Amino acid sequence: MKQYLINTWQAIYTVLVGMKITFKHLFVPSVTIQYPDVKQPMVDRVRNRLFVNMDDCIGCDQCARACPVNCIEIETVKSVPPEDLGKTSQGKKKALWVTKFDIDIAKCCYCSLCVYPCPTDCIYMTDSYEFSEFERNDLIYKFATLTPEETEEKKANFEKFQAEKEAKKAAAAAAKAKAAAESKPDDKKE
Repeated sequence: MKQYLINTWQAIYTVLVGMKITFKHLFVPSVTIQYPDVKQPMVDRVRNRLFVNMDDCIGCDQCARACPVNCIEIETVKSVPPEDLGKTSQGKKKALWVTKFDIDIAKCCYCSLCVYPCPTDCIYMTDSYEFSEFERNDLIYKFATLTPEETEEKKANFEKFQAEKEAKKAAAAAAKAKAAAESKPDDKKE
């Protein structure tokens, strides 16, 4: 009988210790945040969705190389000499057209390693954390500002510029070879 009472007391004591937190909150009014309308404030260094300010992007590809999961895809085209791409907000001159800048948020591990190597601070983590989608392809964010037609035009302009440059180089080499060939018979005459 004595052991029975000891076991009963230990069981009641264990339940009371386990329910201590519950009893503490039982008589305190609950605070419920009305989520869609009221949101929790985010801490300063939170890592959520990536954003790219394309006005500051110089297409250096450093963020894509720093990404451990390869979720950033960048394609660039060099500008031809008469084109002026402008400058970034920090005064750095742009030399590349960024034709593709895609970030696959489904692959992103939110490590923020892509943010630090950016020389113009154009890529950064935002405090937006609500970006669920029904389709996985909707998680690929496209930041490039050029339309597909403009992209093809920039590529064609660069290829045309390269072809003209090669033609000038070939013409200069041919002229140099012709001048060298004309000077050799003169050397034989002497």
